Amino acid sequence: MTGDRIADGLPVVSAEAAAEHIGGDDTVLVSGFGGVGYPKRVLVAAAEADREMSLTVVSGGGVGGEVDDVLIEAGKLARRYPFQTRRASREAINERRVEFHDRHISRLGDEVRLGHLGHPDAAVIEAVAVGEDWLIPSTSIGHTPSFVAAADRLIVEVNGAQPRALERVHDVYQRDLPPNRDPIPVSEPTERVGSARVEFDPEKLVAVVETDRADDPYEFRDPTEADLAIADELGAFLEAELEHDPTLAEAVHLQFGVGSLGNALMGELSGIDFGDREVVYFGEVFQDGLLDALDEGLLSGASATSLALSLEGQERLFEEIDRYADDVVLRPADVSNNPALIEQFGVVGVNSAVDVDLYGNANATHIGGTRIVNGIGGGGDFNRNCRLGIIALPSTAAGGDISRIVPTVSHVDHTEHDHSVVVTEYGVADLRGASPAERMDALIQVAHPDFRERLRAYRDRAFERDGHVPFDADAANEWLD
Repeated sequence: MTGDRIADGLPVVSAEAAAEHIGGDDTVLVSGFGGVGYPKRVLVAAAEADREMSLTVVSGGGVGGEVDDVLIEAGKLARRYPFQTRRASREAINERRVEFHDRHISRLGDEVRLGHLGHPDAAVIEAVAVGEDWLIPSTSIGHTPSFVAAADRLIVEVNGAQPRALERVHDVYQRDLPPNRDPIPVSEPTERVGSARVEFDPEKLVAVVETDRADDPYEFRDPTEADLAIADELGAFLEAELEHDPTLAEAVHLQFGVGSLGNALMGELSGIDFGDREVVYFGEVFQDGLLDALDEGLLSGASATSLALSLEGQERLFEEIDRYADDVVLRPADVSNNPALIEQFGVVGVNSAVDVDLYGNANATHIGGTRIVNGIGGGGDFNRNCRLGIIALPSTAAGGDISRIVPTVSHVDHTEHDHSVVVTEYGVADLRGASPAERMDALIQVAHPDFRERLRAYRDRAFERDGHVPFDADAANEWLD
């Protein structure tokens, strides 16, 4: 690998030799967010090593199979924090073969540095270049700065398949721990206040491993009819907001959740008439739809923590990295998801959920209240702190057999107080200022027509009871059976 990737004198070793620096019961911090920027060789070598291991793995966001899948198959993953996207990890967690604890993304870096998730023994980080006391992350930053600062030992995988020019989009700003923390000095959504490098104590660096493997990121499905209808409803709602909301008079700062629906909604931004307002993306993940928005001139810039692109999207960005680097900024996740910045910029956030109940509570993580999907991710950071928090979801699941508007959710991730609007393909439920009874009526109107009569029957039964919140536990539980 060329000299501009790995500085002279560093401990370049095989993946197998690097894996020997991971102890049998270590807490291992791994880079990666949105399915990109994760290590691809060292944990594979650890999984294949002929020794017993019972590891705790912490990642800021989703990673590839070279982390979760190989360790689970080898029976070497005991505990996982806090967000995962792999089928193997999902199954192992739901079968209780792997312990799992979910956390808000904005808080994770501090919690790791403070030892709240166990002593951070080793960090395995993917980079595009490394020096004696610095590294340059690859396609995501996530919590890499916090992980590097917290870990006793550092292993760096330098990936030659990722362009060194990625450093042009990075803006690494490392925050001090409380109570000695200053405000983040970002006054504009795409302002750069840091550098491309994550710095570290050179004594931590125990191994450097070379790799040239591509990410295994999301594969976005084509938008469904429901996705496109949701986009139309959302677009009409936002255009109406632009007419009367003074905080949107000059600029609009948007955020979309990760996944196929969020990507589809990003891709439909061109259908919204923003007038002469500046439109900037300030969110967690940069997905394929934002490339189109930048190319069309709709967006003037984008700030995120991860280039959560498909393989095709990565190729498109890599080929023109010099052009996109002028408009795209990648930050640490505790900056991209920071509640103060989200509030400061008046972000309009659009996230999804598994289901929403008639009281406005949302479940984003569990099916049937018991089976984990992925994790809460950054949804809570944005829903609660956005100037306008929107939940967008199709009205049904399982081919139309299950309503996603229900009397009561079986697991609560976002309370009725955390967001303002719910959008389905059947309309917009604006819950701002609505009483519990009014929320019920509004949400029934955006449910699938096949379920509205049953939902109204629940509402009528709940209204037979006194109290501010009309609720009937027995009737609600009938939906859970």
